[in-house]
Amino acid sequence: MHMQERRPIALHTKIFIGLVLGATAGAIAQSLAKQGTWFTKDQLEAFAKNYASPIGSIFLYLIFMIVVPLLMSALVLGVAEIGQARKFGRIGVRSLLLTIVLSGIAVVIGLVAVNVVRPGDQISGAQKPALIARYRDPERAQKYLDDAKKTPEDPPLLGFIPKNPIKEIARDGLLPFMFFALMFGLALAAIEPERALPVKAFFDGVFAASLKIIDWAMRLAPYGVFFLIFAITAQFGLELLKAVGIYAVLVLAALALHLFVVYPIVLKFIAKRDPVQFFRQIRTVMLTAFATSSSNATLPIALETAQRDLGLPKDISSFVLTVGATANQNGTALFEGITILFLAQMFGVDLTLLQQLQVMGLAIVAGIGTAGVPGGAWPFIASVLVMLKIPPEGIGLVFGIDRLLDMSRTVLNVTGDLTIAAAVSAMEGETEHEVAPSFA
Repeated sequence: MHMQERRPIALHTKIFIGLVLGATAGAIAQSLAKQGTWFTKDQLEAFAKNYASPIGSIFLYLIFMIVVPLLMSALVLGVAEIGQARKFGRIGVRSLLLTIVLSGIAVVIGLVAVNVVRPGDQISGAQKPALIARYRDPERAQKYLDDAKKTPEDPPLLGFIPKNPIKEIARDGLLPFMFFALMFGLALAAIEPERALPVKAFFDGVFAASLKIIDWAMRLAPYGVFFLIFAITAQFGLELLKAVGIYAVLVLAALALHLFVVYPIVLKFIAKRDPVQFFRQIRTVMLTAFATSSSNATLPIALETAQRDLGLPKDISSFVLTVGATANQNGTALFEGITILFLAQMFGVDLTLLQQLQVMGLAIVAGIGTAGVPGGAWPFIASVLVMLKIPPEGIGLVFGIDRLLDMSRTVLNVTGDLTIAAAVSAMEGETEHEVAPSFA
């Protein structure tokens, strides 16, 4: 009799286990510290600050380390591919406009939701100063204060155009750096293909290597999450986890609103399709996206479904879905906006309306360069947190529950690709779905 081989535990399961064990151990440690039998509260806080938190931050620092090459390569490649839209005339322009509009609506939903519910305010007034003090770096705070007192050399309108991109990277100037990457990608799309090919190959290699480093970092994530959550729970108790739970429900609710309200409106009035039948026809794509958390992994099934079940023209669906796997990330943009504002609330950073609009714009643009793989949004989120003077280590608070959120937002991403493909096909008058076979 052959023994059945054990399946390895999935990474997201390990991360969730690390979250639960870390929270449980932290709560027990906090309870014992209050009794003062085994160790005191001061000793527990010293252990959490000097040992647990640094160990837990190792995988986060690996992600921070690779942010610049990942964003640069992803944005350049994504924009260069979108730049090929000129070859498709109206198809490319319409696809791009729908992508921007739908991503913008998604981010607005996220920003409104997080400002109405304010999950970050669930932490009590007595605990929030301690949480801020726990993550604040006095030297960095003083540096930000000194920078704020300096008179800018350029008018605000020119502040996003970098004179020196390398210098902007060193100053955590995310917006000017992203503008440089966007311009470089557009220029790459505008030159002769044979001259652009080696440059694209170089950035493709940088992108692949960056993803590999993130993959290595993610292998440490279950242990990192355990120590980070232990350190936080041991100091602040389970009240912090309640706020994180409200944040997770808020993300899921906002994703559902966009999926079941915004997309059906586009399908009904632009694509001229029955939304219920449309969702039924693409249910395999949606389930695959949910299971893999990867737009790239779902792309082959989406291409087949678009032509076989939806009856979309091959030239339109291939272009829209291939570009959309990287450039149309509605769910990711929505998630990024909510997460950044949630952590800002958590750490008591009051963002002005202009700063929130800036977050919205960055999230839309970053959708072009977010990797279509599990966890692809975190490097961008970390960069924006640094730019807004929010402790980037705070992503450890929500990282443990990200798998479910990642699966859900990937469903929104791939459904958005197919929705845009159907809408563009209808606008071009080339929809063939009336003769396509249905597998409902």
